[in-house]
Amino acid sequence: MSKPSFALTAWQRLSGMPGGKWAFSRLVCVKAPFFASISPKFEELGPGRAVVSIKKRRKVLNHIGTVHAIAMCNMAELAGGTMTDVTIPSTHRWIPKGMTVQYLLKAETDLRAIAEIDPATQFGDRMDLVVPVNVLNTKDEVVFRADITMLVTAKKKSQ
Repeated sequence: MSKPSFALTAWQRLSGMPGGKWAFSRLVCVKAPFFASISPKFEELGPGRAVVSIKKRRKVLNHIGTVHAIAMCNMAELAGGTMTDVTIPSTHRWIPKGMTVQYLLKAETDLRAIAEIDPATQFGDRMDLVVPVNVLNTKDEVVFRADITMLVTAKKKSQ
């Protein structure tokens, strides 16, 4: 069995503590600073599933007062990438390869991005893993959908 990723270990240690989800979310933003632009909060994280929320606040709005399309892309990539990281074996690595998106409704409220795959997915030496991410409003309506293609490869064996 492969050892858990650093992200999963940190989540397991922090998420149950007071302020732990906030601390974990900040830790991720230190590692990947661009995600800080949306002030995300991880709600759930484990193999096969991640839930990330953002508040509707001025810094993520567009000119019509709804959450900006790129803010939703950013939260989708954060949820999908972190979920991929804690799902693949430690013998593998990943990188986003592409993303297709659909804007379905105006994003007029706080949002929640849910990335899910089958945690029992088998990983070969090289594969494209499509990670679906749904972004929901506070009425649980899907306002945005992304399919993120992650290139998953086996790490090179050290000699």
